[in-house]
Amino acid sequence: MPYPKKLLNPHEEVAVDLHPHWWHYAEPVAAIVGAIAVGVLTLVLTDSGTTPRAILGWISLILLVASIVWLISRYLKWATTNFVITSDRLIFRSGVIAKQGIEIPLERVNTVHFSQSIFERMVGAGDLIIESGGEDGQQRFTDIRNPDRVQREIHTQMESNEKRRFTLPNQTADVASQLEILEGMLERGTLTQTEFDAQKNKLLGG
Repeated sequence: MPYPKKLLNPHEEVAVDLHPHWWHYAEPVAAIVGAIAVGVLTLVLTDSGTTPRAILGWISLILLVASIVWLISRYLKWATTNFVITSDRLIFRSGVIAKQGIEIPLERVNTVHFSQSIFERMVGAGDLIIESGGEDGQQRFTDIRNPDRVQREIHTQMESNEKRRFTLPNQTADVASQLEILEGMLERGTLTQTEFDAQKNKLLGG
């Protein structure tokens, strides 16, 4: 499902909304294939009606059911995991019932790296490593689709955000409205206290 629009800030727009790469399903799918293979080998290599065949049959059935449950849980995790780039921030959100996530204001992002193994490059998957000025420092996001393109989009949104941060307040009609915008940016973490004070002094002619 897409990232809920009700969680966006006023005037905030979504540039990228991604679920994990399909490689996210590789392990449970491999387990299902393995369980089916065990079942087929049991039918081919053991005699009908023997105890070993019955035992192996039950084992393969249990493995198959467990693998299907694993696949369903992976799908639910996939459907409820979003890596989002907006005009203001980076958002990672996951969880079927209990939700968890992280938000990084774009102006706090210092560097963005991506890494791909040879196989990941072939399938179009990889990891993003984002270093920020926040308390968490460095964050790694796995199973990102086309991480090189996502990296470029982050840089594009960072440049647009930086231009907008310092031009938007000056386009407002009166000082009171400009101060409200600055206060909102301060509350969301878009501006630091130092930047807020500097812009406020500028508006008030200080």
